[in-house]
Amino acid sequence: MIASGHARGLFKRRLLAWYDREKRDMPWRKSKDPYHILLSEFMLQQTQVQTVIPYFERFISTFPTVKDLADADLDDVLRLWEGLGYYTRARNLHKAAAAISDDFNERVPDTLAQLLSLPGFGPYTSAAVASIAFQKPHAVLDGNVIRVLSRIGCVQEETNRPQVKTTLQTAADDLLNAKRPGDHNQAMMELGATICKPRQALCEQCPVRPHCLAEQRGLVAEIPRKTK
Repeated sequence: MIASGHARGLFKRRLLAWYDREKRDMPWRKSKDPYHILLSEFMLQQTQVQTVIPYFERFISTFPTVKDLADADLDDVLRLWEGLGYYTRARNLHKAAAAISDDFNERVPDTLAQLLSLPGFGPYTSAAVASIAFQKPHAVLDGNVIRVLSRIGCVQEETNRPQVKTTLQTAADDLLNAKRPGDHNQAMMELGATICKPRQALCEQCPVRPHCLAEQRGLVAEIPRKTK
C-alpha cells in the first residue's frame, strides 16, 4: 500500500496533524468514558453525525451509566431510539449493556476478544471501542476507511470481496499509528467522511494527497469498485 517506512511515517504525521487541526466537534470526543464511546459507535452505524448528536445526548442524560441502560425496560430504550432507524442496533445495545453489567462488573471490557463476545459487536465496533476508549492498537475498517485505503493504493478490485477486505485490513494495520490508535482511526474515518467522499472528493484539500495513487492516475472517481 505504502511501501517504505519513511513514507508510512510521513502519512501518519500528516494525517494526525490535519485531524488535530480540522476534526469536527462531537460530544463523545470530549469524553473519556468507554460507555459514551460504545454508545456513539452503535448510533453512528449507518447514520450521519448530525442526526446522532441529539440522540446521544438524550441517551446519556436518561441512561447515565451502562447499568442504567442494562436495567432499563427495552420498550423505553426503543422509544428513545425512535427515529434513528435500524432498531436491531438498539436491541443489541441493550443486550450488550446487560452483558457488561452481568459479566464484566459494569465496566466496558478493554480487550478485543472480550468486546467481540458482546452482542452486536463485530470486528469494526470492537476495534473502534478498543482503540478510542482504551488506546489499544487495532485498526478499524469501515466504509470510509475502505474508500481512503482503496484510493491511496489504487485498488481496482471490488472491495466487497472477502480477499480484498483482508488485504485492506492488513493495509490499515500497517498504517496504524500505535501511539495514538484512537485518534488515528477517527482521523481515517473523518478523512473519508469529509474529504475523500464517495463523489466529488476534495483532493486538493487532502492532507495525504502526495500518497494517493488513484489521484495521481486520475482514477479517484472510479474507486472503490464493488460487485453489482
